[in-house]
Amino acid sequence: PRAQRDCRTPTGGLDRESERMSGIAVGLNRGHIVTKRAEGPRPALRKGLQGKRPAFVKQVMREVVGFAPYEKRIMELLRIQKDKRALKYAKKKLGTHIRAKKKREELSEALRSKRA
Repeated sequence: PRAQRDCRTPTGGLDRESERMSGIAVGLNRGHIVTKRAEGPRPALRKGLQGKRPAFVKQVMREVVGFAPYEKRIMELLRIQKDKRALKYAKKKLGTHIRAKKKREELSEALRSKRA
């Protein structure tokens, strides 16, 4: 027969981290005594982070190819202190506000590094 869930805990006996296992099959603290394994970081937490090689390839491509025409226009707007207009233009070209903010920041950083 299937073991019944314990109704004394909110999750029906599944929340046993705070309880201490006794090694006995019945009772409040029933269950096999085990040592908790330390789990490593999940691979999904790395999703979206840029690695060393793709960052290097992106940098080389930027040096070789340069900027797209819409990026040059955004940089021109940033040069004449039209940040908001640059953001609106980038949003129109890229589709989302977050991508536009990221692109504006990237291009303003490129302008700063070019001046220095």
